[in-house]
Amino acid sequence: MNWSRIGPPIDVRPLFAVERAELLAVLGTLDEEQWLAPTVCPGWSVHDLVAHVVHDYMRRLSGGRDGWSAGWIPVPDGDIAPVLNRANDEFAAALRGISPRVLIGLVAGLGPQLDDYWATRDLDAPGISVSWAAPDVPAPAWLDIAREYTEFWVHQQQIRDAVGRPGADSRQLTYPVVDAFLRALPRALADADGTSVTVAVSAPVDDAWTARRGPDGWTLARGECDAPDARVKVGPRTLWRVATRGIEPDEALENAKLEGDHELARAALTLVSIVR
Repeated sequence: MNWSRIGPPIDVRPLFAVERAELLAVLGTLDEEQWLAPTVCPGWSVHDLVAHVVHDYMRRLSGGRDGWSAGWIPVPDGDIAPVLNRANDEFAAALRGISPRVLIGLVAGLGPQLDDYWATRDLDAPGISVSWAAPDVPAPAWLDIAREYTEFWVHQQQIRDAVGRPGADSRQLTYPVVDAFLRALPRALADADGTSVTVAVSAPVDDAWTARRGPDGWTLARGECDAPDARVKVGPRTLWRVATRGIEPDEALENAKLEGDHELARAALTLVSIVR
């Protein structure tokens, strides 16, 4: 896999502590009712989502830093979603008897350990597969780590939405999420007709990404394209929600401005940047 086809590497490692500080700040203000509030994740409360973040910290430290593989069943990318979903549900359910104070302590204690582990990684070395960018092949560590950052940031937004607390959506924190999610664009366009499509993302991101079709398929680069076949202007909130299937492409289209080939523009908004 020529990973340069989906754009240049990014290094999100300095942002984990910033994102986590925002999460801890909001969690420390929630009452019991808010901890039990439902979220956009079916069947999961705010408490469950925080437990899921803790689970992610534990999995990456155990498997990556510590090399612990006992109890893990290897599965092909195409079958990984149901296995992950079941493991996530079981962990969230197991932690429902754990108090918010303990959960906050786990986030605060495990997060810096994970930061230290990320700091040891060679960003060009093979990491875990990022199936929504290229299935069945190890992704470079920079993309694997960026995927983890997007997950933590999105879960924080889902928590904030559930309790009516906007925030953690500065350009510093949001831009890398959009940049990482758009690495799924070439795959989303694989069967689409056309030669170029630009996705322009409004404030606070204020940047654009262009996919172009060449002899070997679609490639992605930052920046506008002169006279693309299609251009989509969309807000970052709409983009991350459609990429994580918090909304469907038709709803995203209603909140986007399209120019040129509407079918190609619609294909761009079918991108999925999560395991499904």
